[in-house]
Amino acid sequence: MALAIPEGDNRPRYVCAQCDAIHYQNPKLVVGSLPVWESDGQLQVLLCKRAIEPRLGYWTLPAGFMENNETTAQAAIRETEEEAGANIEIGPLYALLNVAHVHQVHLFYLARLRDLDFAAGIESLEVRLFSEADIPWDDLAFPTIRHTLELFFADRGKLREGGSYGFHCHDITRPMRSADEPR
Repeated sequence: MALAIPEGDNRPRYVCAQCDAIHYQNPKLVVGSLPVWESDGQLQVLLCKRAIEPRLGYWTLPAGFMENNETTAQAAIRETEEEAGANIEIGPLYALLNVAHVHQVHLFYLARLRDLDFAAGIESLEVRLFSEADIPWDDLAFPTIRHTLELFFADRGKLREGGSYGFHCHDITRPMRSADEPR
């Protein structure tokens, strides 16, 4: 393999010196859901405490890398089942977050929990419902999670005034805290 600019291209790519095959390296899709439960006018969001690195012990929305041969909605449902053991009704795509500095695009779907039968999967230490006031803001795993939740609760406030949930597209340029930094 050699790093070269292939003919007709404009940036360096990894090219096989023997067969000239170009090995593209493209961003990964991280897909998840924002699962909510609403009862008696009280809204809660389901979060998972990570059992794996990166960010072991920090809270996140259920999400992970999209697999081949699945749609983004199927990936969101699968990740929610795997990480939270939760059965959801998938809603519309809610947020697209470009995380260029780690070569990822994060997609989050709105989702409604069908029931309260959920449990931590192998990648989660704990799974819990949180009201907005109880979300562990200082212990969220990634900037995309914080941003998505902030957008959601802002939209929720607008919803009470006759607005609606919008679709959000943002660039995340702030790297996550290092593991050495206090929570």
